Amino acid sequence: MAFTDMQSIYSSLGINARVFDICEDVLSGLEDRFKAIDETSEFCQLRVLNAFQKNNVNESCLLGTTGYGYNDIGRDTLEKVYADYFHAEDCLVRPQITCGTHALALALMSNLRPGDELMSAVGKPYDTLEEVIGIRPSKGSLAEYGITYAQADLNDDGTPSYENIKNAINDRTKLVTIQRSKGYQTRPSLSVETIGRIIETVKSVRKDIICMVDNCYGEFVERIEPTDVGADMVVGSLIKNPGGGLAQVGGYIAGTSECIENVSYRLTAPGLGREVGPSLEALPRMFQGFFMGPVVTASALKSAIFAATLFEKYGFGSFPAGSEDRHDIIQAITFGKPESLIAFCEGIQSAAPVDSSYAPEPWDMPGYDSKVIMAAGAFVSGSSIELSADGPLREPYTAYFQGGISWPHGKFGIIKAFQTLVDKGLVLC
Repeated sequence: MAFTDMQSIYSSLGINARVFDICEDVLSGLEDRFKAIDETSEFCQLRVLNAFQKNNVNESCLLGTTGYGYNDIGRDTLEKVYADYFHAEDCLVRPQITCGTHALALALMSNLRPGDELMSAVGKPYDTLEEVIGIRPSKGSLAEYGITYAQADLNDDGTPSYENIKNAINDRTKLVTIQRSKGYQTRPSLSVETIGRIIETVKSVRKDIICMVDNCYGEFVERIEPTDVGADMVVGSLIKNPGGGLAQVGGYIAGTSECIENVSYRLTAPGLGREVGPSLEALPRMFQGFFMGPVVTASALKSAIFAATLFEKYGFGSFPAGSEDRHDIIQAITFGKPESLIAFCEGIQSAAPVDSSYAPEPWDMPGYDSKVIMAAGAFVSGSSIELSADGPLREPYTAYFQGGISWPHGKFGIIKAFQTLVDKGLVLC
């Protein structure tokens, strides 16, 4: 059957005319927001291109190595490209880094020693970091090595408390971690400007304290990165923004030469450091993913703003609100009851290009303290730059939506999720 208009193709995918019209009406008011996102994307794209050209990325950089990985020209060039983009002294970008939590653990464990204290400047850290730190006991945690933990609680409105940050620093404070994105919380994600103020506050007490930023979900959202405002390390995952939906694995840590050298010895072994670690066949996707990252991130931002604006219209809490400035790609939507959270994730899953026929179910996911439902029909398993949604099965039953490597797919995913709630009688329209 040939389709000649937009509504008929949406209808063939299960979207009724009423839902289609509602969503088109919402989108008509977002043109200015989307234009601003495209302008930031263009700016970041040109920054990435400049880093590629400055470091003479050429065909030989895409070949990769095996075995020990000695003299891996492509790997070393990719790390220079990342370092230039982040305006950092050095960077590690490796397929051996399995995820964002692994990258964070490497950064922490390589730069902290027994007797040191780690402090979180923005309250409770993301769930998976709790076991790394030892807040929840786990084998190999920082706590097992005699590294203590403190945190500066947030203000009642979820913003950083600069007074609490100063008060939480003591003689043993060695490293302060700053989580840019909200995680499974409803606090505001942090702008780069706010991160800069946190770093300034920490350094006003002691300049030698290392400031590390968990940059996951934040790359390319603004025109500058946390390293531009004084961060000693920024850490992220390649199956989020900087991988552009193409990188199949990997993480990065960018920062000062000393911090990155320490990380390299923890990643491999003392005496070996960054000299070993083959790139195998990963380099073409890692290079191209980083190149595509700004455009893909822009698609994810548009999807997030559309989701917030649509679901706000029907009384659901969204965080940030559709009208607010964005500092990461995550959109929290609070449903208040488990069946609505589950239905939303079912809708996202049914909109996926992979595994669309499966229904997600809550399960005991490693690293979390409650059941989690996760919708992610992705080309790269677990890739949260691709269209995905997840959330813990606990009050207030909030879905954390992110991704969409193309705007048309992100748009359809949100419409399909909305249609699923309508079909189940959980939204009346």
